[in-house]
Amino acid sequence: MVPRLPIAEIYAGLRGALLLARGRVEGIAWMPVGAEGAGRSFWAAAFCLPIFLVMRLLLDAAPGDPSGEAAAIGATLATPRAVVAQLTGYAAGWVAFALAALPMAERMGRGALWPRLVATWNWVNLLQYAILLVFTLLARWLLPVELQPAASLVGIAYALWLQWFAARAALGVGGLQAAGLVFLDLALTLFLAGLVAQLSNG
Repeated sequence: MVPRLPIAEIYAGLRGALLLARGRVEGIAWMPVGAEGAGRSFWAAAFCLPIFLVMRLLLDAAPGDPSGEAAAIGATLATPRAVVAQLTGYAAGWVAFALAALPMAERMGRGALWPRLVATWNWVNLLQYAILLVFTLLARWLLPVELQPAASLVGIAYALWLQWFAARAALGVGGLQAAGLVFLDLALTLFLAGLVAQLSNG
């Protein structure tokens, strides 16, 4: 059964993500701390799916976020097989980080805060998708050709910083430990990208 998501929880998740995106650590207070809230935060994946499809179908580019959801970087949705592979990779990416982050959080002595990390990561990902879509649209359609790579890099760099800052706030850990979580997500992204590419090409 899919957990219902109250409107108040959507508001809290987005409010917290927006505060974190501005470098304000108090945004973490808006994030749920229990397992139920973490589970409901996966609704963010449903909200991100239209953006994912726009990025893949209209712009032929994955959002470039480091969270693993846009798992098949560089592929296209040209065949039914590729569509299934991409959507499978998209769904797997959301779950993979949550599961892989649990033992890391426990080794850091922050296992009890893992649900808050998952919820924070998911709501921040929703904001990241929107930000990266804007940067991609600017780079593709509004900026001179010579500035397009720089705009894309700025968007990706900001997304990485936001994940790092959110992880640090959610677990209350140091910068190096938060960077380890970002690196974990990048490794999962690369793994899923290769897997989805293989599935898409048969």
